[in-house]
Amino acid sequence: MNGIKMRWISKVSIFAYVFLLLSVQLSHSAEHEKEVKAAAGQFYAALNSMFMGKVDPMLELWSHADDVTYMGPAGGMLIGWEDVGSAWEEQAKLKLGGKIEPEDMHVIVSDKIGITINYERGTNYVDGKTEQVSIRATNVFRLEDGEWKMIGHHTDIIPWLEKEAGPK
Repeated sequence: MNGIKMRWISKVSIFAYVFLLLSVQLSHSAEHEKEVKAAAGQFYAALNSMFMGKVDPMLELWSHADDVTYMGPAGGMLIGWEDVGSAWEEQAKLKLGGKIEPEDMHVIVSDKIGITINYERGTNYVDGKTEQVSIRATNVFRLEDGEWKMIGHHTDIIPWLEKEAGPK
């Protein structure tokens, strides 16, 4: 009887430990999810500032590491902060105006990586003409020194923007 009681206590102890471990992990994930959503919000605020020619918020949001990637709506693929940062500076010079907002955002998080998948919808202005934007986007963030820094942005290609930028 004593052995049965000990096995039962051991099983209950293991169950309690697993339950506590999962509870801590889930609360950690919920906090990271909020933080990644906030970082995504900062990205879209920085994107809209960039449309007005203000690039600093975008440059501050991104990781400055060699492994960052950018595959934007004009096409092409850039790898490394030097190329990605330069691309944002060039885009800011266009002063496209308009506004882009994320819709239907889905967030995936782990301890160090956060991913958002959503639609980007809004308008830009090209040669005085309003151009509608409706594309899919994936944003990737990495936890660096306690801050969620963007390390990847990938969107569908926008045909009118691809023509403006030319082939990559």
